[in-house]
Amino acid sequence: MGGYHHGEIAVQERAGLASEAGHSQGAIGSAVPEVAVAFLAEQPHVVLGGTDERGRIWATQLTGEPGFLAVPEPHTLTIGALPPPEDPLAAVLAGAGTGPGQEPVRIGMIGIEPATRRRMRMNGRAVRDGDGLRVQLDQVIANCPKYIQKRDHRPAADGEAQATRRAVDSTELSPGQQRTLRAADTFFVATASDRGDADASHRGGNPGFVQVLSPRLLRWPDYVGNAMFLTLGNLELNPAAGLLVPGWEAGTSLHLTGSARTVWDEDEVAGHPGAQRLVEFEIAAVREVAAASPLRWSAPAYSRFNPPTAG
Repeated sequence: MGGYHHGEIAVQERAGLASEAGHSQGAIGSAVPEVAVAFLAEQPHVVLGGTDERGRIWATQLTGEPGFLAVPEPHTLTIGALPPPEDPLAAVLAGAGTGPGQEPVRIGMIGIEPATRRRMRMNGRAVRDGDGLRVQLDQVIANCPKYIQKRDHRPAADGEAQATRRAVDSTELSPGQQRTLRAADTFFVATASDRGDADASHRGGNPGFVQVLSPRLLRWPDYVGNAMFLTLGNLELNPAAGLLVPGWEAGTSLHLTGSARTVWDEDEVAGHPGAQRLVEFEIAAVREVAAASPLRWSAPAYSRFNPPTAG
């Protein structure tokens, strides 16, 4: 996938940042740089976005011992893990490219190291490879460290690790899930173009930057970034989206799928410090998975780039 697609270009032009986007395009390649090979090999997790068998977009996370992410050659990433059965993308990734005439699954990924505020985005086509995935990369994108909250990780202790993994489904947020979102400082968003090319991205801010307008409607500010608009460009063509809200302390995963739109109205945006635009997300389905991750994370050191929250 060379260059920007027409949705990304449309958003860049509407934002008045086409020139800046042209400069940022140099950070998009299809091969993993050597320095990033070592970075990925050190990571115990990767965030992944894709489309399930019903056409819904979800964001999720895969974990493993450092080394479970590997780059055998610059255009290929191997992931030594598959989602557990409770994961919303478990079925589609378990069967990726394995049946007669079955195509690879298009996924977006982001490798992120909160302790150093480093991240790397990768998009490509995945096939099942033993107990993991092999991804042919189409895009490799270096990202800036803005809005990443610094956290250190550790393995779950024995008592924590023995918690039962279980999934709870609904069509709207429970009161507890609403509190989780209002307190969130980080989430991940998965989108796809009208051709199905997937992307996964990070969003961060001070607690309160995610607004819960109702049990089925969220809103968050879109802050100054690299002017690529890969997420908003996909939404311009395809409103389907998925969110992952990690439970840093307990290892839970809150997965949301639905549709999103960009809000450009200046009066609405004006009430959100630092916002250039807003994004509203309408929830179609919720899945919360307890004990989804074997990792536990420290309390955050908030990014100095985080704007104050509205109100």
